Formats: sequence, structure tokens, C-alpha cells
Amino acid sequence: MTLSTSGGTITDTEVVAASGSGAATIPEHCLVSGSIAPIDPDAPDILFQVALPADWNSKVLMFGGGGFNGTIPAITGNVPQGAPDALTPLGRGYATFASDSGHQANDYGSQDGRWGLNEEAVRNFAGDALKKTRDAALFIVGKRYASEPEKRYFAGGSTGGREALTNIQRWPEDWDGAIAWYPAWNNMSAWLAGQYLSLELAKPGAYPDSAERQLLLDAALESCDALDGLEDDIISDQRQCNATFDPATATLNGVVIRCPGGADDGNHCLSDAQIDALNAMNDGVTFQFELANGETGYPGSNVWGADLGITSIDTPIQPIVVFLALGTSQPDTPMPRSAPYLSVLVDQWVRYSVAQDASFNSFDFDPINPRQEFAERISELSVPFNAGTDISEFANGGGKLLLAHGLADILVSSRATEIYYDRLVDQMGQEKVDGFVRYYEVPGFGHGASSFFNATWDSLTALEEWAEQDIAPEDQVTTDTVGKPGRTRPLCDYPAWPQYTSGGDPDSASSFECVE
Repeated sequence: MTLSTSGGTITDTEVVAASGSGAATIPEHCLVSGSIAPIDPDAPDILFQVALPADWNSKVLMFGGGGFNGTIPAITGNVPQGAPDALTPLGRGYATFASDSGHQANDYGSQDGRWGLNEEAVRNFAGDALKKTRDAALFIVGKRYASEPEKRYFAGGSTGGREALTNIQRWPEDWDGAIAWYPAWNNMSAWLAGQYLSLELAKPGAYPDSAERQLLLDAALESCDALDGLEDDIISDQRQCNATFDPATATLNGVVIRCPGGADDGNHCLSDAQIDALNAMNDGVTFQFELANGETGYPGSNVWGADLGITSIDTPIQPIVVFLALGTSQPDTPMPRSAPYLSVLVDQWVRYSVAQDASFNSFDFDPINPRQEFAERISELSVPFNAGTDISEFANGGGKLLLAHGLADILVSSRATEIYYDRLVDQMGQEKVDGFVRYYEVPGFGHGASSFFNATWDSLTALEEWAEQDIAPEDQVTTDTVGKPGRTRPLCDYPAWPQYTSGGDPDSASSFECVE
């Protein structure tokens, strides 16, 4: 199956000399840049790149993007959360490729939503660009090596995770394996929930500043950190914490963190308005209109124990954490660029994709019960933007899928990934799913970055061994590179989580056992 275009063009080629050493080795390769022309002359091109190593291992790997995409991912880099001591795909000899998904971002970068004004650009971002790019890249690979690849893999996180799941659902015969970190697989539901949360945070007094985020985190840690047998600023038994922690009654050092009477009394306590907004983030949302994809809501995120964007933390990646979390400004109209990442994203989505009017005030859009014309538009878009869970053809063809998600992710909820995995089990049975899927949840890890436990994992080696040698992943380990560099934890098969076994090295995965 192919998708229609108006043809493709090679726009540049460059022989890139080998560089780096050890795990950072980049081999000599030919970097090919190209464009794929749309059918609609008003639609943007798809821009893509292919890296062709001089010494090819007969395999290819496609990288996914993030947010609304709009730029070409670094195809010489590593897979999402890849182990820093493991070679990159290109370093292993893969031909690698990626695209901008069919539009070119402005200074909003991955939050630029202008693609919503053109229907072909919408279809490309929803998934069509994946197929078009894959076919163009494999044509180039075939011309370069006069051979078809023996194995074809995809790796992505967030939107790239959704792209991984979309690929193996829509074009299962194209792929032998996929790695999907924190996948935004049900984008439409996530964006509607994001709009709801943005409106909640925009209410008077509802937006917690950095000190109040620290207060909430400290109280959650005091209440829940030791549930896993070790006080290490990481909550592993997240489900028990969710069931028992209540910000309205929680204490820190014996003092209730709710402001007396609930009124805002400074950043040493949480007001009722802030607690309401935080509870909305935790509780999730149920829609009051029908979506064509059958989804009825979006689950909350694990707020208790998450870094909501604490600006006082001094690590090189903390500015990224703050940017992807609650930012530094309250949602408002017009939307500040420093507002929560999700608020800026959904403001663009509402204006360009839903209302299709750049001047529309997104605060006038009710995501729970939208007016009729908006409900119809959203329902129409919900099908292509939902990766779906019917991946039986991929499974029957021998494909392998690695899923992973941080439990402290408030941008894309790990509870949504649990829904995806649980649906697979409901549809196929546990034994069938165990034959081609692994799902791991990482305590303390946020959305692609964390100053508490910055998870890394040599997922590509695990995928290679499973897809090529039929060696299923066992005893996988994730390594922290920021909070306490070098410390390790076991990757537990969902729904298990890592419990500390008393007396062992608290920084070693061998001192933990996976329990349910």
C-alpha cells in the first residue's frame, strides 16, 4: 500500500566524515536531504533526511518527532532515553531517517499549530507522512545499497511514541519492531483534557508557583516515599500513593499544607483554588459528547510525587522539565509563551485545528461539551489522531513492541499507556501479548527528562535480540543520569513496581524486586 504524493526531490547530499569515539562514534555516512510534494498545492512539503552509513548493517530505523513536530529529528542521535554507553543506531550501522511530518514550524517550534489550517497537512501529521517518508527513504536505501533492509524498526517518544503505534497499526507489514516511550497514542483525548486543565489553571489563584510545587512534592514524598521500602525521593508504589494522598489534608513536618480556611496565604501553603486545579490534573476528565474513535475521556496524571516544574532545582536539564511541565506563567489570553507547555499547545490546536481561525479566543472553547460545529470537527479528527489498539497483524507477522513510561509524567499520562496495554490484553489475552509486547513504568521519571531519576535504557539492543534472535527481554535495567548518575533500577513488567529489599545497595537494581 502506498499513499499519493506529487513526487519527491533530493535537495542535497553530503558525505559526512566519521567522528567521535566509543559510544559517541558517528561513522562515515552520506546525508541525504529531500522533500515530498503534496497533492494539494497549498499544503506544505514533507521534508526528510536519510543517513546512509558506508558500512551498512542491512537494517533501517526511523525516528519519531515530538509535540506538533515541524522539524526533522536528529537522525544521527540515539533512540529516546537510549543508554549513553550504547552506540546510536547510525553508530551500529543502521540507515536512519525521519521527517518533519509535513509542515515547517515557526518560532513556536513543536507547539506551532498552523498545520491545522490545511487538510492534507492534518492528514500528514496524523500519520500519512510516516508512510510517505518511510517509502521514500527505503527507495533511497535500495538505490544506495542495491538491497532491501533485513529489519525495519521505529523509535519515538511522546508524539513519536504515537507515531510508533500508528505505524504498526496502519502499516504492520512495514515494521519488524518499535520502541514507544511515553506515547501520546490518544492525541485527541489528550488535547481535550489539556484544554480542560489549562482552563482550570487559568482560574483566579489556581496556578501554583515554583515554591508551592516544591511544597506539594515534599508533602507527597513525606507521605509516600517510604512505601517502597526506601526513602530516596522517588515514589515507586504510585498506586498506593494515589489512593491515600490528599493535598487538602496532607501535612509536611506536622503542618497541614492547605492554607488556613483555604484562602491564598502565600507560597508556604496551598489555597483551595490551587488544590482544585491539582485535583483536576489528578482526576482526569470525562467528555459529554461522542467521539468517532469511541473514546470517552482521558485519565489524570500522577501529580502526587511529580516535579511540576520547580525552578529552584539546579541541574542542566531542569529548564527542560519546567518548560514541559507547568512553565512559569499562568495560562491567559493571549496565551503567554511561558505558560505550561500543554496550554500553549492546545491554544494553538483550538485556534488552528478546531476553530480554524487564528484570531479565535481558545478560552471560549469548552472541551467537555463543545458547541455542535466544534464537536463534529473534533469527532472527525479523532479517528486519525488515535493510534488504536488493533495491532494483531503486527503481532501475527512477528513484530515486537517495547513500551515505557515515566510514572511522574504530567504531560502525557502513564495511566493512558496503561489503558493502551490493558486493551491489548483484553483483546488478545495475556499470553499472546507477552509474546510480542513489554511495558515498563519508571518511578520518578517525567516526560523525557527528570532531575530526580533521568531514565535511560538500551532498548534498541533489547529489541534487536527479541526481533532477530527470539530472546525475549528479561531483567532489563534503567540507569539514572541526572538525579544520582549511575544508579540503577529494574524495569518491571507492568503492573509490577520495584520494591527495595532491605540491606542491599540502594543504588543498585539488584537490591530491588518487582512486586505487584
